[in-house]
Amino acid sequence: MNLDRLSAYAPHALAVLRIVTALLFIAHGTQKLFGFPAGQMGTVELLSLFGLAAVLEVVGGLAILVGAFTRPVAFILAGEMAIAYWMVHAPMNPFPVNNMGDASILFCFIFLYLVFAGPGAWSVDGYRAQRVTPTA
Repeated sequence: MNLDRLSAYAPHALAVLRIVTALLFIAHGTQKLFGFPAGQMGTVELLSLFGLAAVLEVVGGLAILVGAFTRPVAFILAGEMAIAYWMVHAPMNPFPVNNMGDASILFCFIFLYLVFAGPGAWSVDGYRAQRVTPTA
């Protein structure tokens, strides 16, 4: 079997990675803002760092979900996750599996990858790029 043919599906695989990552990321924000899905979180004060993080997770996650402004939004969200890791998780324990920061690290690097790779297939960014026609 020639596995090189799988490269033709790379834009679709990238889109699936983007969409699944966004859905998981949005859930972190809605848990902070609305207490949904149920957990130890609840509503947070919007004018706090935690509130800003929640808004970024919901609004930025929605932008990533649909692939709108993917590169700049992913850059901001990668920074948010780096800050979250170093401010919240790392002080608890140096090992990510012990300080519950492994999700922050993964989100950070997936978003950083999206900065360079773009949104992949099925995105608003891709649709806008197709609509732009070069003038002669």
